[in-house]
Amino acid sequence: MLDLSTGKEGKLIFQFAAPMLIGNVFQQLFSIIDTIIVGNFIGKEALAAVGASFPVIFMMVSLIIGLVMGTTVVISQYFGAKDFVKVKRAIDTMYVYSAGAGIIVTAAGLIFAQPLLRLLGLPEEIMPQATQYLRIFFSGIIIFFGFNGTSAALRGLGDSKTPLYFLIIAIVVNIILDLLFVAVFKWGIAGAAYATIIANGLAFGLAIFWLNKTHKLIRIAIKGLHFDREIFRQSIRIGLPTGIQHTLVALGNLALLGIVNTFGTNVIAGFSVAIRLDNLSTIPAITFSQALSTFVGQNIGAGKTERIRSGLLATLKMAGGVTIATTVFIVLFGKMLVSLFTNDAEVIFTGNQYLTIVSIFYITLTLMFMYNGIMRGAGDTFWPMIFSLISLWIIRIPVAWYLSGKIGAVGIWWSIPAGWLIGLILSFIYYKMGHWKTKAVVNLNGNL
Repeated sequence: MLDLSTGKEGKLIFQFAAPMLIGNVFQQLFSIIDTIIVGNFIGKEALAAVGASFPVIFMMVSLIIGLVMGTTVVISQYFGAKDFVKVKRAIDTMYVYSAGAGIIVTAAGLIFAQPLLRLLGLPEEIMPQATQYLRIFFSGIIIFFGFNGTSAALRGLGDSKTPLYFLIIAIVVNIILDLLFVAVFKWGIAGAAYATIIANGLAFGLAIFWLNKTHKLIRIAIKGLHFDREIFRQSIRIGLPTGIQHTLVALGNLALLGIVNTFGTNVIAGFSVAIRLDNLSTIPAITFSQALSTFVGQNIGAGKTERIRSGLLATLKMAGGVTIATTVFIVLFGKMLVSLFTNDAEVIFTGNQYLTIVSIFYITLTLMFMYNGIMRGAGDTFWPMIFSLISLWIIRIPVAWYLSGKIGAVGIWWSIPAGWLIGLILSFIYYKMGHWKTKAVVNLNGNL
């Protein structure tokens, strides 16, 4: 566990962010390798089916992800205040509601998988594989919640290394099973879904065993979990806006996918590939934002709010440098990267076109994430939600719809940085206003 309230701000944030960055990169690399295996051993229809499935998955789990993020803020602030009894109760509370949510989401996913895909206007040749993939994935969603909830709790305590170890185990097992189930056993897209569930289940099981044996604050067992209503209320206050934001962002992505779907299988497949590489490229911004949130949470809990500005400046330098390097790499080698997934010329053209346009504006996304990270760490998640919804539903989706009708699929790609730019402007203005300083969970006796 790392105390981020004492020591050089930039060094601490980098020390905390580095394992998270490695873990997130590994996670996206797994997703990329998984997609490469599907694209090369099954075909572009399966590639498009997997790509079409992920926005649906994200929509179904977004609310719970937001609530878990809210609990992480609560954990980090109580940890900064050295209130370890409430830290333990917050972790227990997260496990209780995550288990209940897992059961509900599993049932909803199994029932509504195909209707959601039909609502998106998915081409008929892709529908059977996408439906099969979704239903298998949702059958193991409770494992996903448990594994990711454990990682989030550890990060709230300042421990970003332990989640990395178990994540690497999950990824290695997943890749091995992917090759076995898809390339050797010829189970098709179902094999890819089963590989993901089994790998996450194994990693979660190992995490339970190790943490119960060694950790001071985290004990994962059905018996003895304590559900704290007040901590749950605090988690809801902080996490619900983020969960709603993620859900509406997911719905926005579905709406965007609906526009993409009108251009046929080749564009869907190219978009699916580009999204994988896009997600990998934006990991540094997301990771440094998460690290900054934990840094802010712990320092607010410790009553050391004067350290926040220095932490922000240090994080902006680190994340900005990595983002610029990533943009240059994508612009130079984007076509080569897309060609790893498929040899179809139209799919490669579409994927590279998306990456070239969007990557130029990664720095805009990075700056937006940093300011939102400050607000979330402070416990102020309502306005970041509003800004995200404005940038998505008032800017990105209408622009995508309008431009795609005028200039084709390329208009969709241009709508994405347009939304980022508006989100950045709104987030920066709100950060400068300073209202986020009044949203702490802990009692700071007027220190804010």
